[in-house]
Amino acid sequence: MIRRALWSVLALATLAAATACTSQDPGTPPGKSGPPVYRPGTLRVLASSELADMEPVLKSAKAATGVTVEFTWSGTLDAAEQVASDKADGRFDAIWLSSDDYLRLRPEAAGKLSSETPVMSSPVAIGVKPQAVARLGWKPDEVTWSAVHEAVAAGKLTYGMTDPVRSNSGFSALVSVASGLSGAQAALTEADVATARPKLKEFFAGQKLTSGSSGWLATAYARRGDVDAVVNYESVLLSMNSTAKEPLTVIRPRDGVVTAHYPLTLLASAPVGARDAGRALTEYLRGADAQKAITEKTFRRPVTPGVAPAAGLGEDKRRELPFPGSRAVADGLLASYENELRRPSRTVYVLDTSGSMEDENRIGRLKSALTDLTGTGSSGPGRRFRDREEVTLLPFGDKVKKVLTHVVEPGDPGPALDAIRKDVDALEPEGGTAVYGSLKAAYQHLGKGNADAFTSIVLMTDGQSGDKVQDFDSFYAGLPDGQKHTPVFAVLFGDSDRRELTHISELTGGRLFDATGGSGSLDGAFEEIRGYQ
Repeated sequence: MIRRALWSVLALATLAAATACTSQDPGTPPGKSGPPVYRPGTLRVLASSELADMEPVLKSAKAATGVTVEFTWSGTLDAAEQVASDKADGRFDAIWLSSDDYLRLRPEAAGKLSSETPVMSSPVAIGVKPQAVARLGWKPDEVTWSAVHEAVAAGKLTYGMTDPVRSNSGFSALVSVASGLSGAQAALTEADVATARPKLKEFFAGQKLTSGSSGWLATAYARRGDVDAVVNYESVLLSMNSTAKEPLTVIRPRDGVVTAHYPLTLLASAPVGARDAGRALTEYLRGADAQKAITEKTFRRPVTPGVAPAAGLGEDKRRELPFPGSRAVADGLLASYENELRRPSRTVYVLDTSGSMEDENRIGRLKSALTDLTGTGSSGPGRRFRDREEVTLLPFGDKVKKVLTHVVEPGDPGPALDAIRKDVDALEPEGGTAVYGSLKAAYQHLGKGNADAFTSIVLMTDGQSGDKVQDFDSFYAGLPDGQKHTPVFAVLFGDSDRRELTHISELTGGRLFDATGGSGSLDGAFEEIRGYQ
């Protein structure tokens, strides 16, 4: 039940992205992605992907106001960068993220915003299996972040959380934990983060699942079965519970939370007609009828006085934990999480370097996408392979050609990043397409190393496999349970077989990424996958 419902949410997001989310310039060649085009009565919105669940409410809003919302999904930091760097000008009329707090840390973004209106709210919370609550002897209304930390540090609680660099919910969770464990009484400072760092290190040792999106995290959590809890927005946890056979106990820590207020924020660069449409939409969404529909359909809290929260949303107050006081503190916290606090990553890139990769310079596009992931030693959060990360390149044709492994050393990432660039540059297209045999080699490689890491496989192929799926399915079925937790993130590229890659992704608990839309789409797919590693 829970998996079916969660996949429905993901399907809705995909459908929205395909039909009402991004349009393209009339002169954009077929298959190439272009910027959303402004049309009267539309609002082009750069938004958090979790807002896909607003589709029923926005359908009613369109009937009442005539305004059509066209979403383009984005993570917090990417959206802030697009707004601050002028890339959003002319492409979008508004942004709709869980919070504008990070954006407000960018001084150059201040003049880009026209108005900001909260539409609904949802605090960060922890959804815990009832048996874990009983085992820990917790009274849900009395649990604090310190109590959660103590349970994790003692090895009594494990959890999943989204990637703070790419997910609004993950970023809010990171700030909540850092504020709660530092005892900060005002905006988080570097000193607060330094004070909390030892406890944060212990806390994130208990993180067993990571993800670039709340939907995939929920699905992975249900598939695993051996993780005790999920840290996410209260609304996400209650949505999971709505179809779960064994609902999670949703805990809002007593010492405070970070709350998402989902402000619909109009951009100063938006045409006058778009700003009028945005104001009409905002006014409708803050009306009593829409607020009632929002809280009942999405489990977010209403912001209009007199509208009662949906059943299951407690009305008792929690202290609002302080947000970082500067961009340097926020980025420093993210960098610490990426390179020091979280468990390290072990990733195998299974790369099709068969003869067909020579067509349309596919090999060049692959090299460019992989090289982008190396960034530089001074790249900001999420812009390069992480410190402590083990990166393995496994190019294949008729068989595996090489197994090239590098570890990014903390404090000295340059040599490993340079070595990866050199190996990528040396890739040559030749031979057939032994997809399944190469995947087997990737699992065998991961089985020999550090088990206390986030492991994943990225499969990129531009054609159909030349070996047999039955052999891989049998091999996968015989893997130890721990290794079955390693997902394959398959990239649809060139002439690859969607059905074949979908089977691999679903079998291993991974996800399919589509890079068939243009020369830049392979870069985008590889970048998006980083949030799941």
